[in-house]
Amino acid sequence: MKHLLTKNFFRAALLINALTVLLPVFFLFNSALRETNDFARNPLVLARKPYWDNFKQVWADGSFAIYLKNSLIVTGGSLLLILVCAIGAGFVLGRYNFKGQNLIIGFVLTGMLIPAKLAILPLFIQLKWMHLLNSHLGLILVYTAGALPAAIFIMSGFFRALPADLDNAARIDGASEGQLLRKVLVPLVKPGLAIVAIYSAIPIWNDFFLPLVFLQDPGKKTIMQGLTAFFGEYQSQWGALFAGLWWRWHSLKPPTASP
Repeated sequence: MKHLLTKNFFRAALLINALTVLLPVFFLFNSALRETNDFARNPLVLARKPYWDNFKQVWADGSFAIYLKNSLIVTGGSLLLILVCAIGAGFVLGRYNFKGQNLIIGFVLTGMLIPAKLAILPLFIQLKWMHLLNSHLGLILVYTAGALPAAIFIMSGFFRALPADLDNAARIDGASEGQLLRKVLVPLVKPGLAIVAIYSAIPIWNDFFLPLVFLQDPGKKTIMQGLTAFFGEYQSQWGALFAGLWWRWHSLKPPTASP
């Protein structure tokens, strides 16, 4: 009886949590399907006659295709670099013992304690000196450097938790270190890769400050910058505003690792 009550309690808690998350999304989508005058009369009623022109207007006039493409380039490029570097560094720090290892780990942990915004002026000067200011590549490098300490820390822990017998067996079978990493160890640390991917990609996608500082070309703006400009242009058209928010929310798909 006690077990049943506990089970029902957790089910009810999960249901309440799901409703808390989904109700604002439903309100957003419902409001995006209404004309501005209709929404102004009563914001809380259901859209009786869906007004799909809001989505067409946002996609055609709001340059959302450009903003979405730029965000995908920046987020995807940063994520690719982060995962590749984190796998390599995590493998070395997690599977080998060598002199100075603790010093390197301490250096990595120190990088997690320093907010990127404290280094915004040196980063700006350095990117300008490297001729990477106002470019997606420069922004990708900044995001990669900021996310790598946490990514390396997570991946080194996953690699360290694997039994050493895997390495010995692979080497006896004639596998090189690259084959050991690629064919044996990486498939076993996919949960860690998924954690790193989600932990890194969502803040990069949602970031507004760094693109604002490093990107001046309107054609290179990310979706967060585009939304700000869009809100200023369509501040009195509620249906279009909600449609823009829906496009932005719907485009945010956390990456997952394949099982």
